[in-house]
Amino acid sequence: MSVSGEMILAGEFVRGRGAPIRAVDPASGLEIIGPDFGAATQTDLERACAAADAAFGPFRALAPADRALFLERIAEELGGGSTAIVERAMAETGLPRPRLEGELGRTITQLRLFARVLRDGSYLEVRVDQALPERTPPRPDLRLVMVPVGPVAVFGASNFPLAFSVAGGDTVSALAAGCPVVVKAHSSHPGTSEMVAKAIVRAVVACGLPGGVFSMLFGNGAEIGAGLVADSRIQAVGFTGSRAGGMALLAIAQARPRPIPVYAEMSSINPVVLLPCALRQRGPAIGKAFAGALTLGAGQFCTNPGLLIAVEGEELEGFVASASEALAVSAAATMLNQGIYRAYREGVERLDRHPAVTLLAQGPDRGGWVSRPVLFSVAAADFLSDTTLRAEVFGACSLLVRCRDIQELRSVLAMLEGQLTVAVHADGADHDLAAGLLPLIERKAGRILFDGFGTGVEVADAMMHGGPFPATSDVRSTSVGSLSIARFLRPVCYQNAPDPLLPAELRANNPFGVPRTCR
Repeated sequence: MSVSGEMILAGEFVRGRGAPIRAVDPASGLEIIGPDFGAATQTDLERACAAADAAFGPFRALAPADRALFLERIAEELGGGSTAIVERAMAETGLPRPRLEGELGRTITQLRLFARVLRDGSYLEVRVDQALPERTPPRPDLRLVMVPVGPVAVFGASNFPLAFSVAGGDTVSALAAGCPVVVKAHSSHPGTSEMVAKAIVRAVVACGLPGGVFSMLFGNGAEIGAGLVADSRIQAVGFTGSRAGGMALLAIAQARPRPIPVYAEMSSINPVVLLPCALRQRGPAIGKAFAGALTLGAGQFCTNPGLLIAVEGEELEGFVASASEALAVSAAATMLNQGIYRAYREGVERLDRHPAVTLLAQGPDRGGWVSRPVLFSVAAADFLSDTTLRAEVFGACSLLVRCRDIQELRSVLAMLEGQLTVAVHADGADHDLAAGLLPLIERKAGRILFDGFGTGVEVADAMMHGGPFPATSDVRSTSVGSLSIARFLRPVCYQNAPDPLLPAELRANNPFGVPRTCR
């Protein structure tokens, strides 16, 4: 599977006429030999959005089973090109083969999950309240169904070149909902993005769909992304990235004459609460497991355990010693690009210079754009008084907050911003204490997990990958799991509509066999 440097505009391969983007190998810092990727112009952007708008009508009219076949065909195309896709992603991201093979498998699993969701039909949330003409006052016939919102703009993420990028969760859930998608590819892995986009286009052609169902644009800087969000034909946005980037897109969307939702996953430090009995019984084991979670993928996970909270005492020292020992010998891993590396280095240096912060452990340095793992410590009183200590450092960096007692631990939890995850390590004797903390933790996080770390995000019906601000821009939404389709649907109620005029899912004969709530 070759790379040509072309974008996808309504099913056609087009070379952008904007400033060129060049792929870089983060392991060496050198440009990868190959084509330049021409950035989109405003004309390209408008063409993609117009094609998406034109494709919306026929695409939304497809039977759910036909959209399921489309998603399965994308999965087949990705599987057929897996070797070339993984090798290109390795060159552009510095990530190892097993990680990328697993990520591609996850991407394919996600496509098949939504094919099942479409065939099941419960995502449509059909509700029927039949007419009660004899009631006083009479009740009309009411029938509700979820419908697609329209074309969706998706921003590829830097840290997951497959599962949160061109064919990632935002794209797949939008397509499943019946929404055409315009993707702005991430500039860190343009060749990987092109390969994946071509797989989607092959599926579009094989299924006889309008070309405007999918487009992918390249663009450096903020101009193309801002233009996408501002375009009146775009009806929702999916984004995974920095807090600054997400807030910028949110501001553009809210300034439109007709504002639209932005589903942005932004910033989370994913606190880990270490309770006393768990530390007493298995502190060293937890410390070793923590070091493994912190350094996984150079710490470049949105669910990376960036904050530890525990009560000071002898029990804690076994954890600290074990974690420090493991981190001291953990190899520094290549980061995704120079910008992420610089931000990580600046964040670590900021903590290292802080007068109240102590360095507990640091891994060896090997030069280059690497995430040298590091663990810091701070007293809870200092953490509570200085908001700069709560900022995310994206990479293998974590801060241990030492509390005098449980009340101070509760105070630390209370002042935290919204999080994707909060992990609790508790043994049986800790359960009463944990039960008292859970109502507070529930207000802070989208996912609460026990005796583990949040770095694994299962693709499943019950998964919640979201949380209160600034973890995400919309606390009600998830970007992983079958519930993520709800972001790109809206409810419509039909009142006293003649049966032939109803959408198929609402008709009396229910031709698709969609589950219904009837009263």
